Amino acid sequence: MPKAYWVAMYRSVSDPAALAAYGEAAGPALKAAGGKILARGEPVVALEGAKQRTVVLEFDSVDAALAADNSPAYQGALKHLKPGAVDRDIRIIEGA
Repeated sequence: MPKAYWVAMYRSVSDPAALAAYGEAAGPALKAAGGKILARGEPVVALEGAKQRTVVLEFDSVDAALAADNSPAYQGALKHLKPGAVDRDIRIIEGA
């Protein structure tokens, strides 16, 4: 079964404190659900598109990544991101 990758790209952050609170809760929740953080932060170089915060996590499968997203711990972390706190795009993709 191929690995799965959770890729979050932040277009903007209007409430850094909310993002920090989310990160403190989300990181442990996603790790407890089997996620491994491979990269996070702003790109060193943006070859195309806007330079923005990006987070990449690895999971054993797409099902494991979806279970992490639906876990009570991660859903609790999402409550820190009040409407408008961040503008982001999250995708789960299957590894090759």
